Amino acid sequence: NSGSAAVEAALEVARAPYRIVSAATWDKTAAFDELKRVNPLHQIPTLVTPDGTVLSESAAILIHLGLAHPRAKLLPADASQRAQAIRAMVFIAANCYAAIGVIDYPERWHGKGDKLADERLRKGARRRLHKLWSIFADTFASDKNSAFLFGAQVGAADVLAAVVSRWSGARKHLAKQRPVFHALLERIDADPKVAPV
Repeated sequence: NSGSAAVEAALEVARAPYRIVSAATWDKTAAFDELKRVNPLHQIPTLVTPDGTVLSESAAILIHLGLAHPRAKLLPADASQRAQAIRAMVFIAANCYAAIGVIDYPERWHGKGDKLADERLRKGARRRLHKLWSIFADTFASDKNSAFLFGAQVGAADVLAAVVSRWSGARKHLAKQRPVFHALLERIDADPKVAPV
């Protein structure tokens, strides 16, 4: 769900077996305790591999899954294209996802109790987020001859872009400002392995 959807979709594309543990920071259950044991930041998603290795950060998990399941083609086989796919995922994580963190939790940046400051910070971060998505579209999705960002089938960068672009009005912005990229995101959403997630 939500923050873990990109990883879940990648696991589906890879046809890798997995078990979902539903946990949330606002719901202190046994599942949350399990999450705390493996990830001190309590981040979702967190992936524990069969050998016990703990991975957090969506982009890192997606890169790992791409390397661990090369037949799934989550990452391009071509080294130059693979480098760009990794760059695209890190761009989303470092820029877009970071802006969403400010929008969702402005008090983390200036302290609690100032509703006006919260709203100003949200507004500015949302403006920045939409600009970042436009830059992403211009950098990674312009003049594409392929069905998806880096090839003929859905890859890791595609699922991360499709999930993170659903937040904070980004899709509405992209429909108006970058309709070709918006159409690509809709193709990703409709992919038979991605759509159920």
